[in-house]
Amino acid sequence: MGRDGVWRKSSRSGGEGNCVEVAGFADAVGVRDTKDRQGPALSFDPTAWARFVGAVRGGRLNERV
Repeated sequence: MGRDGVWRKSSRSGGEGNCVEVAGFADAVGVRDTKDRQGPALSFDPTAWARFVGAVRGGRLNERV
């Protein structure tokens, strides 16, 4: 995954400084910290990313203690 993708800030990021950006690449989805754009980025398989986003949207990742 190179650094030449189009990064966009999450629509769920607020003004508290806890923002992430995502970028779609041909073979991966990148995630990075908005405050450290030159720093490391995580890379996910597109299918795994879609499952993760679906689980978040579906509320299936809510922790139960």
